[in-house]
Amino acid sequence: MKGDPRPACFGTRWLATWLLAVSAGLVGCVTNPYTDRWQLMMVSSGQEMQLGAQAYQQVLQDPKVKLSTDPREVEPVKRVAARVIEAAKKSKYADLANQFQWEVSVIKDDQTLNAFALPGGKIAVYTGIFAVSKNEAGLAAVMGHEVVHALARHGGERMSQNVVAQGALTVANVGLAVAGVDPILGNGAMAALGVGAQVGVLLPFSRKHESEADYIGMLLAAQAGYDPREAVRVWERMAQLSKETPSEFLSTHPAHETRIKQLQEWLPEALPLCPAQGCGSGAELPPIGHR
Repeated sequence: MKGDPRPACFGTRWLATWLLAVSAGLVGCVTNPYTDRWQLMMVSSGQEMQLGAQAYQQVLQDPKVKLSTDPREVEPVKRVAARVIEAAKKSKYADLANQFQWEVSVIKDDQTLNAFALPGGKIAVYTGIFAVSKNEAGLAAVMGHEVVHALARHGGERMSQNVVAQGALTVANVGLAVAGVDPILGNGAMAALGVGAQVGVLLPFSRKHESEADYIGMLLAAQAGYDPREAVRVWERMAQLSKETPSEFLSTHPAHETRIKQLQEWLPEALPLCPAQGCGSGAELPPIGHR
């Protein structure tokens, strides 16, 4: 999964320099070790990990959140997490993965088809995701994807992009004022710039993050000994469950069809990464709503 890595940083370098002058913050570019994509980064990994730990505690302390203690739900999640984390510690993200203080929680919520991994290695899996994961290999595809978001520092990149976007709007606003533009027209222009920034810059980057997490997450799952073909099946099941989704152009996620096609294209790269004993599907996950 290679692409033109440079425009994301070089197109905003002048603005990043300006923001550095006014905020005395740290601005720079990092390169994704798997895709060679350049990422604008205005926060440190330590700051990200601190924010991740805070956010994780907020989730777990929410009175509406019920943590599962059922071994039928907890044990397979922790088993998959351990193998994916071990693969991450031997991956191109090894330095960061070994700095993370990994934690794994299972949230009892059969209606939520989701999981997340925050910077610092804080992982939560909602039991609702069992319905589309079906087995441990499917869950490995989901967890690998989420872990990559944290390891690839997509959250820090996203925060940096938002700062740049807001900075660009501020510069535009000052420019309109200096030019003596009518306030009503100026507000309309600002609204248009806001939409342009959201659709033209921020959303495509978010789609790029999702595809990057799909790609590298599949590789990690294979290295952990899970059949990477289950990633394709997970998204085929997800597509069947999704009745209405927004247009890909206006979505932060690739369309299901795009995702499935890309995963199929990456399989020849993922399959050879399976360990000597091969990749398997693992145990079936418990059906949701069980007692």
